[in-house]
Amino acid sequence: MILAIDIGNTNIVLGCADGDEILFRERLSTNQTETALEYAVRIKAALDINKISTGSITGAIISSVVPSVTNTVKAAAEKLISAKVLIVGPGIKTGLSIMIDNPAQLGSDLVVDAVAGIQYYPVPQVIIDMGTATTYSVIDKNRSFIGGLITTGIAASAEALNAKTAQLPKIAFEKPKKIINSNTVECMKSGLMYSNACAIDGIVERIEEELGDKCTVVATGGLSSVVVPLCKRDIIVDDDLMLKGLVLIYNKNKH
Repeated sequence: MILAIDIGNTNIVLGCADGDEILFRERLSTNQTETALEYAVRIKAALDINKISTGSITGAIISSVVPSVTNTVKAAAEKLISAKVLIVGPGIKTGLSIMIDNPAQLGSDLVVDAVAGIQYYPVPQVIIDMGTATTYSVIDKNRSFIGGLITTGIAASAEALNAKTAQLPKIAFEKPKKIINSNTVECMKSGLMYSNACAIDGIVERIEEELGDKCTVVATGGLSSVVVPLCKRDIIVDDDLMLKGLVLIYNKNKH
């Protein structure tokens, strides 16, 4: 059984896989001041809640976009299990062909998403990861990562709106009842959700125009299941894409 951990700017997603099956997925808050012991306690609680024994874990792998937290979480995992803990980065085999200006600049989260996308879905494809930032990764028909886009995530947009205005409140991220609304909260909810849904539709359309191919579109990340139903085009939601990619990369490097 493999423990897979993805460290994002806002959340840490973790889960266990038995073969190709993801047994559970949980989210923890990313906290740059926590110690390895404090992270170990939270990871152990997630395992216990899902009835996973630390003794049954034969390996672990971590992807991180928060360097200050990476080694702390690695140390936390090593407190819980006696198996090897890998970190996605230089020296790790991924099997991904990266055709961008500087492959070393590509975030490990985008690498992991792409490895899973190529394994499980037809190419060419666009992978949309909706986290603190919303990223679009483009995989061409030759299964190569050729680039993408990065834009502001929904939560960051909402926080900016709340911080920069005197009268606009914080809102829940949930599906709006309609486009045109008659109160402030519903207007904000509609604006944030539909602006992101329309952006996805429009950006994917323009990617396909530039690429000259129709793409499979896969969305993942915390808010994808809320936003994707508002989009007009067909989009696959796979909340376990990152965990699947981590397991695939672990298996390429376990010997």
